[in-house]
Amino acid sequence: MPGLYLDEFTPGKVIHHTLTKSVTESDNMLFSVMTLNPQPLHIDFDFAAKSEWGKPLVNSLFTLGLMIGISVHDTTLGTTIGNLGMTETVFPHPVFHGDTIHVETEVKSVRASKSKPDRGIVEFEHRAYNQDNLLVARCVRQAMMKKKGA
Repeated sequence: MPGLYLDEFTPGKVIHHTLTKSVTESDNMLFSVMTLNPQPLHIDFDFAAKSEWGKPLVNSLFTLGLMIGISVHDTTLGTTIGNLGMTETVFPHPVFHGDTIHVETEVKSVRASKSKPDRGIVEFEHRAYNQDNLLVARCVRQAMMKKKGA
């Protein structure tokens, strides 16, 4: 697995993820329907056209999931025990159908567990940008990570 272990993270390191994703109308509609979110700003083109945006907004929880998902291959794939929380989640610019998202992750802190010697906690700050390099999402995530060789 390509994920990193607790011992391989260094505070201050910034990872520029190579995966990108162009968000489609289908992505937005499917996610909204799957999560039972009937917000017309996401799924009703006529309603959205009359909004200040003039077109449908991509569901912000899809954007959050995409941002973290893009980071997984380079950070936690096969080496995480689980997410502990997400804080400071913001969406400073909307995402629209056709936007292409790219992500960077900064390691904010790393600490070994005091009660379990085979693991520790890494705090990440994920930042997602659209094709114009406008920040569309940011969150701080705490993940329980395996130690190497544990």
